[in-house]
Amino acid sequence: MDYPPSYWRFHAGEPPEDDGPVNGDMDADVVLIGGGFTGLATAMFLAREYGIKAVVLEANQIGWGCSGRNGGQGHLAWGRLSRSQWVKKWGVDVARRLHANSLEGYEVFQSMAEDPEIDCEPQNLGNLLIAHSRQALEGLRKESQLCNEVLGYQTRVLDRDTVLNQYVGDQECHGAMLEPVGIAVQPLKLAYGYARVARRLGAKIHTGSPVQNWTTDGKIHYLQTPGGTVRARSVGIATAGYTSPNLNKLTAYRNMPIMANSVWTRTLTDDEIEACGFRSTIFMTDTRKLRYYYRFLPEKRLQIGSRSAISGADSQNPKHLQIVQEAIARKFPALEGIETPFFSHGWMDISHDMMPRIVQPDPKQSVFYAQGYSGNGVSFSAYASKQMATLIAGGKIKEADLPIFSSPLPSHPLRPLRRLGQRALYKYFQVLDTVR
Repeated sequence: MDYPPSYWRFHAGEPPEDDGPVNGDMDADVVLIGGGFTGLATAMFLAREYGIKAVVLEANQIGWGCSGRNGGQGHLAWGRLSRSQWVKKWGVDVARRLHANSLEGYEVFQSMAEDPEIDCEPQNLGNLLIAHSRQALEGLRKESQLCNEVLGYQTRVLDRDTVLNQYVGDQECHGAMLEPVGIAVQPLKLAYGYARVARRLGAKIHTGSPVQNWTTDGKIHYLQTPGGTVRARSVGIATAGYTSPNLNKLTAYRNMPIMANSVWTRTLTDDEIEACGFRSTIFMTDTRKLRYYYRFLPEKRLQIGSRSAISGADSQNPKHLQIVQEAIARKFPALEGIETPFFSHGWMDISHDMMPRIVQPDPKQSVFYAQGYSGNGVSFSAYASKQMATLIAGGKIKEADLPIFSSPLPSHPLRPLRRLGQRALYKYFQVLDTVR
């Protein structure tokens, strides 16, 4: 299938060369299913650090899924839980270890994002969490205090005037928490860069090659594609929110695919930029339950995204674009009614406990996955890929007892009713976001 109509695709240039669809049966030591951030970067790490030349099977094109449809925000975030939620769920000691792990892992992403060969236009400016209400600002004060005093991670709370005068004129802003760590990237160029390096190191990337059937006989996996069967000793699953429940029982219904929008305006005039107070290209997220994430791009466009349709069948409903356009008008009144020539949507892989996993779920099977990034895969996928490559190569992960390594993704006890629950939850969140 063609790429979605995103600005990233328009801006990234032509995709790098790949190896085309599978054409005949073949053998491979390692097959990676999915040609997005995780599959491509895992292939790169396997080749660079272990001399293993993996085969990547991608149903569509390089970076076709959410790797090319996100906001390009590289947060210091492992999953969707806040650091205070880590403390509440696992205690201070585990929270400190998770935070240390996130800093270590973030260095992996930073080194890749700033690699000239990958060429993804990194902007290392940190990030802003924008309080959409006074109550939310008080919550940010408590979160900042925990970061500073318990974790030793120095954040700052900014008042409304500071945000508006130094960063962005978001009219819904009541203040913000400034984190020192955060790199914005051009995400599709990041995926393209991973692909180029992986192929240079000997990996094969077969596009147009969906896995239609998967059987295992002894220690050999048989992955059937339209062009032939690939026989593999080990398989890494890197399909994120696009994981079919029929792919493998180890991943069936372990993620909750949630659709998100991304919108890009036309190029702004200098007067519009001044009226909106765009003084920085730092990336931002607001504190709503149904949050908005946004950036003023160096190309003088506003990129903004939020939640979208609950079902794929409803994804083209104009109301989902209208929701984002209304948010633009609230935040930046000078842009009310502005043209938004680029609009795309895609599935995120939300885990049921809001935390990602990098695991071999069954020690008897040579099957591995890195999934459940819960909307923070731009940065986490780099670290997850390095760790999954370690597992596939037979190595051991440090601090394997941390929650992201020590158990598979949880299932959901009410799986058949998940979408009904999502509808109800969205309605509830809309009320909370309005009254708070």
